[in-house]
Amino acid sequence: MNTLISDPPPGAPVPPILPPDDGFLLLDRDKFAESFAGDLPADEARFMADSQLPWGVEALGGPVANPAWRSRPTFYLVATDDRMIPPPAQRMMAERAGATVTETAGSHSVYVSRPAEVAALVKKAATGVLA
Repeated sequence: MNTLISDPPPGAPVPPILPPDDGFLLLDRDKFAESFAGDLPADEARFMADSQLPWGVEALGGPVANPAWRSRPTFYLVATDDRMIPPPAQRMMAERAGATVTETAGSHSVYVSRPAEVAALVKKAATGVLA
């Protein structure tokens, strides 16, 4: 994850990750909506900011020894308005994984703002794998 956000191109959004606190990270509450949930109503984005759980610093740099995408069918939904993981980085990850790609307008919280599109991709993936 850290490699996706460590050297953003000029003008790319930078996730508002606060400095570590006892080995854990959070997103800046005041910048949360714009970065993480820009397409949600303000009260919903505020709730998400207030209810976020800290994650370990190690999560940003932890290597994955045997990624499932190397041996399993992979599907990826690019959220074209994502300000946490830039869409070009999402497309690069999807291509590297050989994923079947779908794109939709949406923030990093696309699963909340566009549930029908997310469900359609999950259904497509389940149907494709079971066929």
